[in-house]
Amino acid sequence: MAHVTFLEAIRQALFEEMERDPAVVCLGEDIGVYGGAFKVTAGLLERFGWERVIDTPISETAIVGAAVGMSYLGLRPVAEMQFMDFIACCFNQITNFAAKSYYRWGAPVPIVIRGPSGGGVHGGPFHSQNPEMYFVHTPGLKVVYPATPYDAKGLLKSAIRDNNPVLFFEHKFLYRRIKEEIPADDYTVPLGQAKVRREGRDLTLVTYAAMVHTCLEAAEQLAQEGIEVELIDLRTLLPLDRETILQSLRKTNKLLVVHEDTKTGGIAGEIAALVCENAFEDLDGPILRVTALDTPVPYSPPLEERFLPNVHDVVRAARELARY
Repeated sequence: MAHVTFLEAIRQALFEEMERDPAVVCLGEDIGVYGGAFKVTAGLLERFGWERVIDTPISETAIVGAAVGMSYLGLRPVAEMQFMDFIACCFNQITNFAAKSYYRWGAPVPIVIRGPSGGGVHGGPFHSQNPEMYFVHTPGLKVVYPATPYDAKGLLKSAIRDNNPVLFFEHKFLYRRIKEEIPADDYTVPLGQAKVRREGRDLTLVTYAAMVHTCLEAAEQLAQEGIEVELIDLRTLLPLDRETILQSLRKTNKLLVVHEDTKTGGIAGEIAALVCENAFEDLDGPILRVTALDTPVPYSPPLEERFLPNVHDVVRAARELARY
């Protein structure tokens, strides 16, 4: 077992998969000599050389287009977005080529598009977004957003081995703040399976990514008040682990969904619909959401703190729901 940061767990996954499979290659802006903007790919170039660690022009469209082409030729590219905000530049390549390729003509696209996302670091509106829901709406993709070093490593290894295009979001606030013991041996975490982080009886709280840690802190505070929260970490947003959510809801009869993404069109609405369609009779209260505000991500630290959900917001919503 090794005690590693979230960032180091991702780097280990890349090293191990490149060692295991010579078809795995990495490409992106400044990932070689510089080692990546956050140093996630530091050391890869020295170990695997220029043919497998490729510095690209500053063109996200070209990066993803090249990755798709490489996958047609038998490679398994891992493409880095320097910031996931700029994945918007290659939206067409992802949604109209990578996502639909197998459906249209039977050609799998085993690529991973990974990079830093999320706020809390005062990066402003172009370097702090959570754009995952643009892609959760796209059939043919898989969308992953881990919360712990163990899951980050295991899910990335599964994503690289998957024959579908996978978008792998890494919350930058967690990179060097979260540490965990992870096995030295090879392991994977299956895509599409949520994890119950905390057992509870009074309400189900569904979340993912950095909000897992916010919600765990809130759950500890609520437990002191006699409110026991069952906390589910989605880990994968597409495909969504519906059964774990419904199973928990049938036990607690109340649902709170928390995410850092903005409210309108966020996955909380989709989960609410899922529960209303499949477990309405089990509900003993309204489905509540705690999310970011429907604005761009502010640069100003006080404004960003107001924009992002926090422990107080989660505790307040949970108390309201528990009273029903």
